[in-house]
Amino acid sequence: MQATHSKTAGAFSKDALALDAPLEVARIVAFLRDRVLGVLGRRGAVVGLSGGIDSSVVAALCTRAFGNTKVLGLLMPERDSSADSLRLGRAVATQLRLTTTVEDIAPALEALGAYRRQREAIQAVVPGYGPDWKCKLVLGSVLERDGINITRLTVQDPNGEVSTIRLPPDVYLQIVAATNYKQRVRKMTEYYHADRLKYAVIGTPNRLEHDQGFFVKQGDGDADVMPIAHLYKSQVYQLAEYLGIDEEIRRRPPTSDTFSMPQSQEEFYFAAPYRLTDICLYAVNHGIFADEVAEAVGLTAAQVQKVFNDIISKRRATRYLHTPPLLVDVEIED
Repeated sequence: MQATHSKTAGAFSKDALALDAPLEVARIVAFLRDRVLGVLGRRGAVVGLSGGIDSSVVAALCTRAFGNTKVLGLLMPERDSSADSLRLGRAVATQLRLTTTVEDIAPALEALGAYRRQREAIQAVVPGYGPDWKCKLVLGSVLERDGINITRLTVQDPNGEVSTIRLPPDVYLQIVAATNYKQRVRKMTEYYHADRLKYAVIGTPNRLEHDQGFFVKQGDGDADVMPIAHLYKSQVYQLAEYLGIDEEIRRRPPTSDTFSMPQSQEEFYFAAPYRLTDICLYAVNHGIFADEVAEAVGLTAAQVQKVFNDIISKRRATRYLHTPPLLVDVEIED
């Protein structure tokens, strides 16, 4: 599917996502105060700190909205978490002078069988896979392939040998289902602290993630307020620079921090660099032709069209994630 019209014929620029950061920060801060304190009647905010750009920006916005004494930063490591996530999450909290709580969710995941269920699924295709092995799910680059992009499993044995295997659908689904426990346990933990403090849970997905279904239903896709879900990932980086987020976080490639092997968001889900996917998502949203985008970003129209197609395909495939509970009767009585 291709965009059928162009609103900016001959004028499209890769700078289309540039924004007025001070104005946007002021707008979001006002929104947070109105919705959290006014509409929801909450006293402050709970933010899960992952050490990534999105949670860091959201924490900084909440600090401006409510003050540092009314924002709780939650650090929720587990067995497969990168040490950098905890270190950088703490660094953000120190910079913003936030109260933090560390909740190790590994025991909960162990009790729920999350690690065991993931391991059993992998053993269906890698019989020798055990506790000392590591793994991740990967996609090929959307720019380099034709046809359907199939998720594959990469494993690393205790000797460091790496192999990649194509997964049958049932194995893939069980690995994803088991891994999704992580985001759901984190969200339960956020709501525990929100309930005890009478705070709101603040979500951290940006527009690219929210639009493309890069979240777990009833996990990181759930929140009371999502203050950056209207912003493209590139725009979140612009706010980060204006807000003075630590340069190491701003330079760090976006990661999923979900599997035991290091993994970028690009290889896990988006299959293209976020800057390119952002621009293409903007173009799809505004009916801009692939050849206009191609000229602006230095690719061929065919390559850009592949990204367009991937965006539209992900929207279709993840519609379920955006669907609220379906009711027989939606009438609400006063």
